[in-house]
Parts: sequence; C-alpha cells; structure tokens
Amino acid sequence: MSIALVIVVVVLVVLGGFLISLYNRLATQRLVVHEAEADIETFLKQRYDMIPNLVEIVKGYAKHEKETFESVIAMRSKAMAAGTLDEKMAMEKQLTAGVMKIFAVAESYPELKANENFKELQASLKGLEENIQKSRRFYNGTVRDFNTVIAVFPNSLIAGIMGYKAMPFFEADEEEKKNVKIKF
Repeated sequence: MSIALVIVVVVLVVLGGFLISLYNRLATQRLVVHEAEADIETFLKQRYDMIPNLVEIVKGYAKHEKETFESVIAMRSKAMAAGTLDEKMAMEKQLTAGVMKIFAVAESYPELKANENFKELQASLKGLEENIQKSRRFYNGTVRDFNTVIAVFPNSLIAGIMGYKAMPFFEADEEEKKNVKIKF
C-alpha cells in the first residue's frame, strides 16, 4: 500500500512539474511574441509620424498629385486605427505601397530629390523600413517558436486545454510574391 502511494505521489509530482514547466514556457514564449509585436508597432508609429512630413514636402513640388497624397494620409489613419494584427498587416501593405507611390512621384522632380529635408526624410524612412523588416523577421521567429511549442505532442493537448492558440505570421501578400517585370 505504501509503495503504491509513493509511486502515485512521484507520478503526480513529475506530472505537476511538467505542467508547471510547460505553462511557464508557454507564458514566456507568448510574452516574447507580444514584445516582438510591440517592437514592430513602435517602428510603425515612427513611420506614421514621418508620413505627413513626407507628404507636405512632396506636396509643395507636385501640387497635381493631390489624390495620391490624400490616399496615403487616409491609409495612414486606417493603419493607425487597425485593431488586430491581421488588420495591421493588411493596412501596412497598402500604406507601404502608398509611400512607394510618393517616392515615385518625387522621381519626376529633380529639385525635390535635391531638397535636403526630403533626402533626410527619405533616408530616415529607409532606415525605419529596414528596422520594420528586421522586427518582422524577429516576430516571425518568435511566433514560429511559440507555435512549435504548442504543436508538438504532448504539449498540444495541454496547450489546447489552457487555451493557447497558434499566432499568425507576418506574411507577404500575393501581389508582393509576384515576380517583378522590368521593361526597357
């Protein structure tokens, strides 16, 4: 009787230790994912703050491009108001395309390209885009690690009971995946 009780206690202690360890690992991984998401949002906020400056500088040179500028400002507002990560990802793709249109417009104005404020803003935005891409890669790595932990057996059973679900990756949309066609 006492050996059976000792075996049951040992099994319960080992099982309890496993559950506590898994819970702590899942909680830690989830916090790392949220931290990575917050890093992306910090860089996006910096970009959101720069976009009106970019629009104003270019607007002074390209007055007939009003529709493009209004469209980018509207996308910026929508991106800032996006609630879920999926909504943010969708709006970010549109906003990035809008900013690229502004840079394309700027190509038509040599005096604008020579403007020091424009060059500084363009360099800052380029640096921010690189930081956003790095942050997205880090985020995707943390999501991969988290999703792997909750997908493997027996973790998948316990993670499901605890309410942990797979998190989404930042992914390129179908338009970004297409080959670029260059015509001369």
